[in-house]
Amino acid sequence: MATLEADIEAGARRDLVGLSRAELGAALAGLDLPAFRTKQVWHWIYCRGATEFDAMTTLAKPLRRRLAEHFTISRPAVSKAQTAGDRTRKWLVAFPDGSEAETVFIPEDDRGALCVSSQVGCTLNCSFCHTGTQPWVRNLTAGEIVGQVMLARDALGEWPAAEGGQGLLSDIVLMGVGEPLYNYDNVVKAMNIVMDMEGIAISRRRITLSTAGVVPRIADAGRDLGVRLAISLHAVTDALRDVLVPLNRRYPIAQLLAACRDYPGGRNARRITFEYVMLRGVNDSEADARALVRLVRGIPAKMNLIPFNPWPGAPFECSTPRAIERFAAIVNRAGYASPVRTPRGRDILAACGQLKSASLRVPARARAG
Repeated sequence: MATLEADIEAGARRDLVGLSRAELGAALAGLDLPAFRTKQVWHWIYCRGATEFDAMTTLAKPLRRRLAEHFTISRPAVSKAQTAGDRTRKWLVAFPDGSEAETVFIPEDDRGALCVSSQVGCTLNCSFCHTGTQPWVRNLTAGEIVGQVMLARDALGEWPAAEGGQGLLSDIVLMGVGEPLYNYDNVVKAMNIVMDMEGIAISRRRITLSTAGVVPRIADAGRDLGVRLAISLHAVTDALRDVLVPLNRRYPIAQLLAACRDYPGGRNARRITFEYVMLRGVNDSEADARALVRLVRGIPAKMNLIPFNPWPGAPFECSTPRAIERFAAIVNRAGYASPVRTPRGRDILAACGQLKSASLRVPARARAG
């Protein structure tokens, strides 16, 4: 990471969004500022939502000017904002290099979940997922991940941040574009900023990390974050899951479920969610439901049955309501909650599996040049 001195020499201003507390303290110490300034600046950025130093009225004007000479407080740009008929909101977020990802806010009456992206594009190529048809471009930085949360708070008018994430933006789901565990360090850094109770203040109990099954990182996430875990399962046999979720060829179902059984903090109060997209004639039989119950036996779990959300050129159809009802009944009778997710934002392609930006992979030689 560039030092403050190097940034100054190059005439660049360092962005403070996405720095850890320790990194922010070091950046301010580079201006010979005392340690207590770190807490003040952190509060203004992450609790008050300041986008410029002039807003930091507890700091003297000369200090505000000095900070503005050396630092910035960024937000991602919004290329396009859409609102669905059900009030779901989607932002196409643009980053300084021209790449884009999508962020979705799903409101309820008194709360709401923000679906955050962790990468531009995706490497997983899940066959039922529109996002998987977009080439992987790069990982998002911690600042770009946190910036999505801050952008949503801007749009919702929810600054200052409410303690414990009790505002309308109450929950975060890492279920947007990309595989969070393939951008592990930046996701951990960003979520630790989000969970800081003197800033954005969203509790780990209100954050869900969804993974297609990057087995070696699951235990790490439990140790380093302790957030809720969701597993994109979608099949009960390796043969089918190899097709639907190609990552299964590297980490098959038995390894994945073993990691779930060992997940730190996995217990009835914090059950692991198994996501299961309902594909007509593919994975929605009563036999599949019974096999699912056998697979997860002994894991504190609940199922999230997801009606397939169509997208242009999709090779699948959604299961019939009757098939979903029968499937859910079998799982419920076995003692596992199995709510059927209500599709949200379908009319703006904001529902599960529909996200995709137009960002293209940049050849390595072009990036180097």
